[in-house]
Amino acid sequence: MRAYAHQYRTTLLCIDSYENGVLTGRMYNPALEEGAAFQSLTQLLRQMEGLLDTLEFPQPFTAPRRFAAPPPLPGDAPAASAERSGRLATFAVQIFFRRNASWQGSVSWLEGRQDSPFRSAMELVLLMDSALLGQTPREKEPPAEDEA
Repeated sequence: MRAYAHQYRTTLLCIDSYENGVLTGRMYNPALEEGAAFQSLTQLLRQMEGLLDTLEFPQPFTAPRRFAAPPPLPGDAPAASAERSGRLATFAVQIFFRRNASWQGSVSWLEGRQDSPFRSAMELVLLMDSALLGQTPREKEPPAEDEA
């Protein structure tokens, strides 16, 4: 295990839309220079798994361990000026283990100020879904009108 791996545990998931069960948004981690955009749950899960493979932390329980240069990170990066919060919700995800072909860790729903452990990627998805079902897009304040 790398000595600096602990600084890479938290990944921020910024959810921008959630329509008909399809989410879109951005993923941020210190290992990603600008983040990575995703257009579906499948893309999010694949990009997260690719990030964990690149970091080699946590190492998968069923994969062979070897010394090698990490592959490049998958996914398209959003614009550098993008906010690091989702229009609908923002989740801080910490993955501690990758066992039984899944992830185990903790998720924090930042707007709802709630934390929950999860025992599988499916449980993580269901926790995020339960938070998103009651959410509406953040309303931007209208510009102040001049009263002159």
